[in-house]
Amino acid sequence: MIITYDEFEKVDIRSGTIIKAEEFPRAKKPAYKVWVDFGNEIGIKQTSAQVTTHYSIESLIGKQVAGCINLGAKNIAGFTSEFLLVGFPDDNGAICLVTVDPKVPNGGKMF
Repeated sequence: MIITYDEFEKVDIRSGTIIKAEEFPRAKKPAYKVWVDFGNEIGIKQTSAQVTTHYSIESLIGKQVAGCINLGAKNIAGFTSEFLLVGFPDDNGAICLVTVDPKVPNGGKMF
């Protein structure tokens, strides 16, 4: 499916730094609760992420990631997910996060 550039511009993907992560035992599939700082303008947002295969809680803290922040909130097992962490599946379907290197300011918009 082809989309126009104007349609693509509506997708708001921003850089942010993971500041907190914890186990999410109520999720149907193995997941973490993750909090990301998207800078002063956007602030801290939370999400549920099925990234337990490749990441420990400790390895997530401080990682700069990409997140789509304008999809709206979604209730996942009683937890409000406010954005979508962006990633790609590996050969087995486990998610590998899109990260930023070198670091950029939190809240930067992807072009």
